[in-house]
Amino acid sequence: MAKRTRSFGEETPEQDKGKLDREGLKKTLRIFRFVRPYRTQFILGAIFLALSTATTLSFPALIGQVTKVIQGQSPFTLNQVILIFAGILILQALFSFLRIYFSAQVSERSMADVRKAVYAKIITLPIPFFEKRRVGELTSRISADVSQLQDVLSITIAELFRQVATLIGGTIFIFYVSWKLTLFMLATFPVIIVAAMFFGRFIRKLSKRAQDLLAAASVIVEETLQSINVVKAFTNERIEINRYGSALGLMVDTALKTATYRGIFVSFIISTMFGGIMAIVWYGGILVQSGEIPFADLLSFIFYTAFIGGSVAGMGDMYAQIQKTIGASERILEILDESSEVNADEQTPLFVPVQGHVWFQNVQFSYPSRPDMPVLRGISLDVAAGRKIALVGQSGAGKSTIVQLLMRYYERGSGQITVDGRDLTSFNVTELRKNIAVVPQEVMLFGGTIFENIQYGKPGATEAEVREAARKANALQFIDTFPDGLQTIVGERGVKLSGGQRQRIAIARAILKDPAILILDEATSSLDAESERLVQDALDELMQNRTTIIIAHRLATIRKVDQIYVLRDGLIAEQGTHDELALYEDGIYANLVKLQFETIE
Repeated sequence: MAKRTRSFGEETPEQDKGKLDREGLKKTLRIFRFVRPYRTQFILGAIFLALSTATTLSFPALIGQVTKVIQGQSPFTLNQVILIFAGILILQALFSFLRIYFSAQVSERSMADVRKAVYAKIITLPIPFFEKRRVGELTSRISADVSQLQDVLSITIAELFRQVATLIGGTIFIFYVSWKLTLFMLATFPVIIVAAMFFGRFIRKLSKRAQDLLAAASVIVEETLQSINVVKAFTNERIEINRYGSALGLMVDTALKTATYRGIFVSFIISTMFGGIMAIVWYGGILVQSGEIPFADLLSFIFYTAFIGGSVAGMGDMYAQIQKTIGASERILEILDESSEVNADEQTPLFVPVQGHVWFQNVQFSYPSRPDMPVLRGISLDVAAGRKIALVGQSGAGKSTIVQLLMRYYERGSGQITVDGRDLTSFNVTELRKNIAVVPQEVMLFGGTIFENIQYGKPGATEAEVREAARKANALQFIDTFPDGLQTIVGERGVKLSGGQRQRIAIARAILKDPAILILDEATSSLDAESERLVQDALDELMQNRTTIIIAHRLATIRKVDQIYVLRDGLIAEQGTHDELALYEDGIYANLVKLQFETIE
């Protein structure tokens, strides 16, 4: 997709900007530590940039020299000057190529390192971090923000150096040619700068307004496409088209108003610039006629003035670009400065198997985002190794929270959680989670093959191991019906497979992992009867000789567990076997059993 460029005078969006001060620049320089491994290429690129700029600055002087030859005022012949010109052109082309080549080496490799570092940091951050961020925001850090830094390394730094060098070199030359004409030329600059500040600020406000209206129109598109089934069910296509059209109309009106003022502004700048050049030609002509400077020097002066004017005009874009770079650097550093729960740079700890004895003692917990709302109010439960328990209760009772604390997605508030008598906080997170497998209600598969998705439970597993896990999960019977078998592409999020097939892939993945502790989170709640039977058979195979924690709403699936814990308002209200709890008169579990059986009948 083509990259959108800002029009002249258009403002950089506020969220893209960083503060251009000492602190902001200091943060940006921290990002440039990724350039250090490629400093040789960076230095070579800078040298060739300087040489390329120097050859470019020689062109106006050569044009003046050609004029002197024509007027018979030069010791060189026309052919000699043209040969020098051709040689400098060749050198300029070579220097430019080498500058771009070495700059690309630095920018591509260092920004790949930045992307890798940001991704590695994101993927090792704890769950609470992701609850405060949107996925689109995080992917934007890796894509848009890093691309912004890459533009700086490959384009902005070179252009900034070139413009500063042109401004300084050109100014020195024109002062050398005629200080009178230079001061006369510089007198026109304040008019242009004041006008640019006045008009530019007004135009930027209008541009930002147009951008906001375009964003509002885009929200309508996003909402309708995400809820397209609702739109079609209520036959509201025409309403949505009109709504989008009205939003676009407001945006177009503002954009046209902006274009009108921008046109006036550009016309004024062009008139002033060319007026200034004509004034310079007029005054320079007077100086030539009076014999103060030769005509050839006047010609070179005019060309250098054009170069200087271009450099000054480009400084505004450079300023905006630097602001965006600081903003991008700050957003990237925010992520890099976060504390990871896993250190990706350390060697993965050796796998230490556990027996699976899980013990919660008076555990209390509130989510970091809602510290004033206790979720667990003193939970105590004891699950011997190899035993099976079920957690039952209404939504929000704390069932999933117990599992999340066991997985150390969150740190407990108070109380104690142990596995095999060892406090949970003494485990390395990776070491702990290698002993636990989860089969969720909504299975998330990667977009690759069935083989890759099952092998995810044990990276490096052989095809024979994967097939055996699929067989135990009752998945081979449908896998072998596919022409590509295990190499069948499942599509994004497993969209090409049915719900039951996805569940059996997830079970096969858990079987291959061979965990000591198994967590089943409503693993059969959304399946039809036939799929549920196949999945339940696979789960029975998976649960053998493992500590199993089942979160269930469908009580028929947990009749055979060793202990059922009924949760209410963050407390264990009842516990016992299915037969024991079903006999409690007016008990919570007994009422749930009655409701489900009455619903079935």
